[in-house]
Amino acid sequence: MPIATPEVYAEMLDKAKQNRFAYPAINVSSSQTLTAAIRGFAEAGSDGIVQVSTGGAEYLSGSTIKNMVTGSVALAAYAHEVAKNYGVNIALHTDHCPKDKLDGFVRPLLEISAERVARGENPLFQSHMWDGSAVPLDENLEIAKDLLARAHAAKIVLEIEVGVVGGEEDGVANEINDKLYTTVEDGLATVEALGTGENGRYLTALTFGNVHGVYKPGSVKLRPEILKEIQDAVGAKVGKDRPFDLVFHGGSGSTLEEIRAAVDNGVIKMNVDTDTQYAFTRPAAAHMFTNYDGVLKVDGEVGNKKAYDPRAWGKAAEAGMAQRVAEACENLRSTGTSLNA
Repeated sequence: MPIATPEVYAEMLDKAKQNRFAYPAINVSSSQTLTAAIRGFAEAGSDGIVQVSTGGAEYLSGSTIKNMVTGSVALAAYAHEVAKNYGVNIALHTDHCPKDKLDGFVRPLLEISAERVARGENPLFQSHMWDGSAVPLDENLEIAKDLLARAHAAKIVLEIEVGVVGGEEDGVANEINDKLYTTVEDGLATVEALGTGENGRYLTALTFGNVHGVYKPGSVKLRPEILKEIQDAVGAKVGKDRPFDLVFHGGSGSTLEEIRAAVDNGVIKMNVDTDTQYAFTRPAAAHMFTNYDGVLKVDGEVGNKKAYDPRAWGKAAEAGMAQRVAEACENLRSTGTSLNA
């Protein structure tokens, strides 16, 4: 069953942490980018995570409808059917959800999954993210505590963010300053509020200089050693090695050395969006420029149906994005690690 069950997802996460690799979590906003992501994982022989943001979910419902729940449910239904044809496990995840969108996104999706589980089915999504980076830590963790209980009951993993990711994503912007670095005290407060798994499994996005957006390597000052400091300090407190299952946000422009250092310190999920957006669009742009007199009816001509058929450039876009997903698997050491191998 290619869409991971709760048990398979737990096994995926455990294997990544034990063997020091991470899964790319690929943002998608259409059926075609979803297919490209799954194809990339399959070609790399890696299980993987496909995720949708609030903006992506709105777009998936129809650009004039903008219903996040409708878009998310539609994506999940499509993924459950299409993924059957690939030999790797795919987990479905919802990305950054700020406080003002919880009631229109994560909470209704949790209810849908709870109803499914009550009927003896698997949850619709395998994990959801609560982004409390814009509220005080105490409030962030209080909301997380409630969501964790709901997620646990629905056999879902919760993802939280402790710290602030700079830059902008889906209209949420943060300055690039010292707030981009999570502290040991923040980590200790997190385990005190949420536990270390006994209240439900959660993933933690600790920030170490991460910035959303497009940056050249070296422009963003990452300090992955912060992850080790927090893991060591909290681990000593709770008597557990690398107690956090960590997530790497805002990784565009990161060097391979920085990525691998983060993985060595407990990162098991890395969000990839900006780079795969470009990898999808670049081949489509090349097709348009190369075949401009076919995709356009120039000077009253009729154009070339084979050139402007969306499938013509769509195949190239899918292949380009799939290749970038496979590259992310290689960078994160997940290539060839599928549970199905």
